[in-house]
Order: sequence, then C-alpha cells, then structure tokens
Amino acid sequence: MKKDNRHTFIDLFSGAGGMSYGFEMAGFRPILAIDNWQDALDTYALNNPGIPTLCADLSSLDIEEVAARYRLKDVDLIVGGPPCQGFSVAGKRIVDDVRNRLYKSFVRFVEVCKPRAFVMENVPNILSIGGGCVKESIIGDFSALGYDVNCRVLTASDFGVPQNRRRAIFVGVKKGKFSFPEPYSNERVTASQAISDLPEATLSDGSAYTEPASSKYQEWARMGSAGVYNQEATVHSDRTVRIISLVPDGGNYKDLPLNLQDTRKVHIAWTRLCSTKPSITIDTGHRHYFHYRYNRIPTVRECARIQSFPDRYIFLKSRTSQYKQVGNAVPPLMAKAIAESVNDSLKQEQLCIKSHKSSI
Repeated sequence: MKKDNRHTFIDLFSGAGGMSYGFEMAGFRPILAIDNWQDALDTYALNNPGIPTLCADLSSLDIEEVAARYRLKDVDLIVGGPPCQGFSVAGKRIVDDVRNRLYKSFVRFVEVCKPRAFVMENVPNILSIGGGCVKESIIGDFSALGYDVNCRVLTASDFGVPQNRRRAIFVGVKKGKFSFPEPYSNERVTASQAISDLPEATLSDGSAYTEPASSKYQEWARMGSAGVYNQEATVHSDRTVRIISLVPDGGNYKDLPLNLQDTRKVHIAWTRLCSTKPSITIDTGHRHYFHYRYNRIPTVRECARIQSFPDRYIFLKSRTSQYKQVGNAVPPLMAKAIAESVNDSLKQEQLCIKSHKSSI
C-alpha cells in the first residue's frame, strides 16, 4: 500500500541519482535504486535518505525475486539508462547481441513490474545507427509488452540546464498519449551564470559562500544548502597552467601556438568553457576542458552546477569518483521536464479511466 499519493518509480542504473532527483522535483517518489557501483549508491543514499538501494549486476539479477522483496507490484514508473555497447553493431538486431544483456534486463524489469510508463535514456546516435534498426528494435521490444513508445533527442540547455548535453529519450505509456516537453524559452543559462560565484581556490566542505549569488540560477542552486561542498580545486603542473593561460574564454587548442597544438591528441583538447554560453557536455573528469576564467579544470561542485545539481546535493568518495558520478548523471532539471510530461500523461490516463467507468 502506498504511503502517499505520489507516483512511484524504480531507478535502474541509477548512478548517483540525477534522474531520480529530477523526478522527485516533479513530485514522483522513488522506491528503489539499483546500480552496480557502490560509490554512486552511497551518494544516492546520502541524498535520498530512507530509499532502498541495491548494488548488483542487473544482468544476473533474479528480477521476480527482487520485485517480491521490494514489493514492486504497483510501481507506476521505471526509469534508467542501460549501457548498450552492442548498439554500435549496425544491421544486427540488438536482441541477438550478448553485450546488450543490460538493456534486456531493463526490458525484463518492465515486463515483470508492469509499470504504467517507463523512461529510458541513452546516447543520441542510438536513434540513427544501423539505419535506424536499433531504434526500431527498442520500440518493438516495448511495443510487444503493450506500450505506446515515443523517442526523441533532447538538449539539456532547453530545460534550464547550463549545458548543451544531448540525450536520446524513449518514453512508453500503457494508456493515453505522451508528448515530449517543449523548450522552456529562447534564453539559456550560461556557464558564468551557473558558477561565477564559486571561488578559484579550494573551500573546505561546509564553508560559507565567499561571494553573493549573481544570477537566478545561482540563487536556485544555493537554496537549502548548508554551505559549499565538493569545491576542491585541482593543482596543475606549471606547464599545464601556462598552456591553459594561453587559451581565451571559449577557445581551444586551435588558439595555441602551433608547437603546442598537438600536445593532446583529442579534438576537445585545451577547451575553455565559454562564459556567455551553456557549457559543453561535462564528462567524467578526463581533464580536457577548463574553467572559462581560472587556469584549472572545473571543480566537482562546478561540474555539478553545470549538470543542474543543487548545492545541497553532496557527492561522496574520492574526487576521481565524484567526477565520474557527476559526469555519468542525467541532468536533474532535464529529468524534471521529462517527468512533468510523464505526469501529464498519467493524469490523462486517470481521466480516461474515470470517464470510462462513469459511462458504464
């Protein structure tokens, strides 16, 4: 029996909880998070007290046993982003590729728990590889379970996230219709509006803010926070600092002298964030992009701000682990926009059921 009237959801491949946090902001209630990385689940548990977490390889789980243990019979929604390495094999049905057993576990969870809806996110090119055969295979798998499936690539900066991160989103509903959220406005939150109030130097966890908030986004990010956490600045070598200093705001390796342009063999090498635009996609800490003003990589807190985690969301474990947790996450504000559209769909379903009953 549900404790309240909020729609419930399971978060598969939850990571540190970006998708969960977005759905919670939209009024949904998590009842279980599953991931195979304990570091991320420890962060999830800290920020979601009382919500059960399960550290396990989903490909080897007895899903019926998990559903019985955690009483998942009446769950409203399943969300998650299964890693699908085999999706790159063009022309071959994903159901035949053993590397996609984690995706098949997501499908199996949906089959066993029979939620009213599901949300699955992945890389954008999942919709185009193999001439679209992968997309059609995914739609076919869920359609066979009775879901009406829609998919679209969404850009996070369209929904208040200060980052141009693009993700493919699949949404399936049992009844009613789902419509993807439309971009909020033509204005985008810039990197400067996201992080300009955070200092160049390290702050001890729980320290007071050293500067006042200078944007509405910063005011939002600070709400409910006891102070600044995860603001440990990286100390680079003198040579690295010198090279970074040669790159202007929004620039990259092409702005360096020719003898320095090949010092890193990746196309995003020595990229400065642009202060007047949303950030490029935050990664897991590979040290290829740098603060628009300071000669260092962004801190974990700055990356979390750019991902749209508020400051009260604290990341645990080593700094390397924290960067990975943040970089792997679904931006919460984008997840919130999706969740609100899912909620609209579920309301339509309830209205259709009431209308049907009243006509009998």
